[in-house]
Amino acid sequence: MKDKDPPQSRARTMLNKVPEITLFFWVIKILCTTVGETGADFLDTNLNLGLDGVTLIMGVLLAATLVFQFKSKKYVPGIYWLAVVLISIVGTLITDNLTDRFGVPLTITITIFAVTLSIVFAVWYKKEKTLSIHTIITTRREAFYWLAILFTFALGTAAGDLLAETINLGYLLSAIIFGVLIASVAISHFVFKVNAILAFWIAYILTRPLGASIGDYLSQDLNNGGLGLGTVITSTIFLVTILATVIYLTITKKDVIKKNNFEDQA
Repeated sequence: MKDKDPPQSRARTMLNKVPEITLFFWVIKILCTTVGETGADFLDTNLNLGLDGVTLIMGVLLAATLVFQFKSKKYVPGIYWLAVVLISIVGTLITDNLTDRFGVPLTITITIFAVTLSIVFAVWYKKEKTLSIHTIITTRREAFYWLAILFTFALGTAAGDLLAETINLGYLLSAIIFGVLIASVAISHFVFKVNAILAFWIAYILTRPLGASIGDYLSQDLNNGGLGLGTVITSTIFLVTILATVIYLTITKKDVIKKNNFEDQA
């Protein structure tokens, strides 16, 4: 099905602002979600900034980064992935504020985020007739895209915390469960031809609790079911890996979408 840009959006058409969906995309995405979990914990606990301080600082940094992202006329790896790292942290903080400060049960939090995300997708589709990330070529589509990503991170955080902590499955088992679920989504798409856009967004949501469970498993102490590496070492390892990968992609341009095909595919 061909995309039809609304008349008011055509004047602002630009090159696609997001990366191609390659193995690099999923690797960096999982690394970013891990940093989102351990980074938020580090800022809150190790630097004693508290939820208020961390939320304010990360919110300002995310807003500033998104300004540069929206002003750019094409996909820039450094800006894009910095925004993903920051939005991962902010998404984690939204869930932490609801559960830790306001005492909202994770089951209710998950429901709230699931409904909100569904509304974002519904409005996005009604306005643009597609949820494909291959056609993020207008300001309005990009706004829907980042709003959806924010709530996928918040929803994924709540789901991961529910399994690992509330249901008490532990971080390692939770990571395995989410890894299996992601593999199932991939199989459903490549083998059983499940819609590409649907499969993409389900996998995108699931990578958040997968990365968070991995981060917690590595950083939490042995008494809490982790390996005891701490948030500093864990965050540093993943940030350095993200930086190296982004530099590689900036040089090689392996994840640049070559052309806007205007087809509804993920």
